[in-house]
Amino acid sequence: MTDSVFFPAPTALTISEIAELTGAVPRGATGRIISGVAPLSSAGPQDIAFLESRRYADALAASAAGACFCNARDVPLVPPDTVALETRRPHEAFAMVAAALYPAAMRPQPMLATAGVSPRAEIHATARLEDGCIVEAGAVVGPGAEIGRGSLVSAGAVIGPSVRLGRDCAVGSNAVITNALVGDRVVIHSGTCIGQDGFGYIPGAERHLKIVQIGRVIIQDDVEIGANTTIDRGSIRDTVIGEGTKIDNLVQIAHNVVLGRKCLVAGHVGISGSVTIGDSVMLGGKVGVRDNVTIGRGAVIAASSAVGTDVPEGARWGGIPAHPIKEWLRENQTLRRLTARRGGDGGANDKKEEIPDE
Repeated sequence: MTDSVFFPAPTALTISEIAELTGAVPRGATGRIISGVAPLSSAGPQDIAFLESRRYADALAASAAGACFCNARDVPLVPPDTVALETRRPHEAFAMVAAALYPAAMRPQPMLATAGVSPRAEIHATARLEDGCIVEAGAVVGPGAEIGRGSLVSAGAVIGPSVRLGRDCAVGSNAVITNALVGDRVVIHSGTCIGQDGFGYIPGAERHLKIVQIGRVIIQDDVEIGANTTIDRGSIRDTVIGEGTKIDNLVQIAHNVVLGRKCLVAGHVGISGSVTIGDSVMLGGKVGVRDNVTIGRGAVIAASSAVGTDVPEGARWGGIPAHPIKEWLRENQTLRRLTARRGGDGGANDKKEEIPDE
């Protein structure tokens, strides 16, 4: 089996060009050529790496990297054969260089390496496509749909009737978009489903009465949505995903949710119906949010937390149920102290309480 390379070889950058791109200050030869990115442990003379924490100082000392981003206090730790690039935000600078070297890795690419509209795509006669679109074999574009200039619809993807897909978007293979208006520069990864009806029923003894779902999904500019995420359309109002928000794989967003601008939503998050989330909120992995709550602007929710009440702006919450994180940590410490006083370590030698027979 051959060793495949999935991304094109990058055009090399000099240290001087990297400094201009990132604003970092070089401490060494500015003419050195960099043509790759790598972790400190495996970087070679033409690779660039970064040091964000002194926990990895030993890896830096042993590294053969051609260059390394680091903050000012860590410049003396950089080996003499490695060019130090001083910056306040090493990881961010590294990401900027990686994106410049590997632009094809920043968004889904055509599966068939073709341009234009494939004759094997199913495009309704009333659909409207601007110049420069790529629609691959097996893709379906429904009646009245509109696709903006420079957008990609990958193999097997479905753009439903009357959907609006903006310019310079990328829709991964087998994604399905219905009942939605999508802005510019939106990235939707493979397997994502957007615009299906939400989970709305009035329970009853004889039957569960389905609630009509006639809203839309509005996705603003520069949003990225991970693979196999689902975003339900609204029932009688729209589901909205704010500008610049980034959503991980395997996230469920229910009907009527309003998710603010520049939010970060990690994998396995579940957001119930009619939740309102402010701008710049961060939800850790496996967070669950019950219906009809509000999470204020700038709040941070720790991973695996269950949010059942409104969260104030700027708050940091965690736990089940979620509450202020300092309280949660104190409670955990108290439980550990109580356990230690009883002499139990959770092991096989702990005394077991006898459970009486029923």
